[in-house]
Amino acid sequence: ISSPLTFKLIFHRPIFRCAVLMFQREFAMRLVARPGDSLYGRLSVNCQLYSKVTHVMKVGKNNFKPPPNVESSVVKIEPLNPPPPVDFEEWDGLVRIAFSRKHKTLAASFKNTATMQMLDENYRTYCASNDLMVEDGFQIKDKILGVLEQMGYSDARASKLDIHDFLKLLSAFHDANVHFC
Repeated sequence: ISSPLTFKLIFHRPIFRCAVLMFQREFAMRLVARPGDSLYGRLSVNCQLYSKVTHVMKVGKNNFKPPPNVESSVVKIEPLNPPPPVDFEEWDGLVRIAFSRKHKTLAASFKNTATMQMLDENYRTYCASNDLMVEDGFQIKDKILGVLEQMGYSDARASKLDIHDFLKLLSAFHDANVHFC
């Protein structure tokens, strides 16, 4: 329930100034995690794209009666105003693929058969709806790996990339007519 609530708040309009919330410690630490942290993942990247999240304080389980089985933390969420001009579904599609195997290279994450099939269908649909020709013998795998190589991210790992890296990657994929939703 914590994740849907957090995103409902982040996408709420009009934009609020800040929210101070208490979550289970692990969830709170995922919200504030930075690239390279063990808890850094899709939740961290998606939340931090649209807001500044800071850890305020730990709340021990002994502060509650009866004490729960988990520790808690308080976080402060300040939505970015204006929010970045990013299609969230496209963004989340890229981030979902990247973090499907967060400790593997991006090239390895994209080589999944189901991922390649979905991206190929999206590419062909985009080309058809924009009167672009798909070359004979076209392989989406070559296009994807080419974009990753061109941007210098084929050997990068999702767990080490920051928001700006993902934004550059999304832009490069869009320039190559590759879409994620």
